[in-house]
Amino acid sequence: MSGLGSRAGRVLRGRRTTTRRPLGLSSSRTRFAARAARVRRRPWLVTAWVAGGFALIAGVIWLVQFSPVLVARSVRVEGVPRGAVAQIMRRAAVPIGTPMVRVDTTAIADRVIATATLAEVSVGLSWPSTIVIMASPRVPVLAVKNPQGQVQVVDAEGVAYATVGAPPKGVPLIDTVENPPSRDALRAGIAVLHALSPSQRGRVTNVTVSGANMVTLKLGTVTVVWGGASEPELKVRVLTALLGHKGFRTIDVSAPRTPVTR
Repeated sequence: MSGLGSRAGRVLRGRRTTTRRPLGLSSSRTRFAARAARVRRRPWLVTAWVAGGFALIAGVIWLVQFSPVLVARSVRVEGVPRGAVAQIMRRAAVPIGTPMVRVDTTAIADRVIATATLAEVSVGLSWPSTIVIMASPRVPVLAVKNPQGQVQVVDAEGVAYATVGAPPKGVPLIDTVENPPSRDALRAGIAVLHALSPSQRGRVTNVTVSGANMVTLKLGTVTVVWGGASEPELKVRVLTALLGHKGFRTIDVSAPRTPVTR
């Protein structure tokens, strides 16, 4: 009996641990019903995702284009001395309170660059609310006195950009015959001063620019006919060699391979 009881116990335990699975037609119906439910839910899910996406896009557009959150509230000017900031901000006329993406940065740059003392201007956005104006001031390399006695400062590009009462410290003064002088003529004058050695530049007492191809200067008591801006290194070498000889009142290096002395 004990043997039969143990076998029966093993059979009963085996039956309790066995899971019945739907078979045949019942199993197919269950799978079909689950698949049909998923298919019925799919359009609603797609619609919900699309609607959510459109709502998100509309919210971003409203936030950026129309809301009072991302608007221009301040202006920062960089690259210029502090004394020039107020004038630049007045010219910029930034529309404070306008959404950042609707601020016309090109128009702001055009208004600011009208200041003749600036060489370059760019305008950018610093989120969330600051307009940044980056400006590069012109740097004077020489001053020009025109026939009327007015003094103008000129940058390295040959642009006469401001009238001053006197040349800035360290900026050489030249005379011009043209009124107003052309940029080519001013570049020729700049080329002469750049080509001379520091010691020679310190001895210059006068520079006269008659045109782009005729620059003359006084180097101590000697008049130097420089000519145009071409071959500056060769002209300096010839001039330096001839200055070593005494007695010349005029040295013409406008054609440096055939210089003339008087």
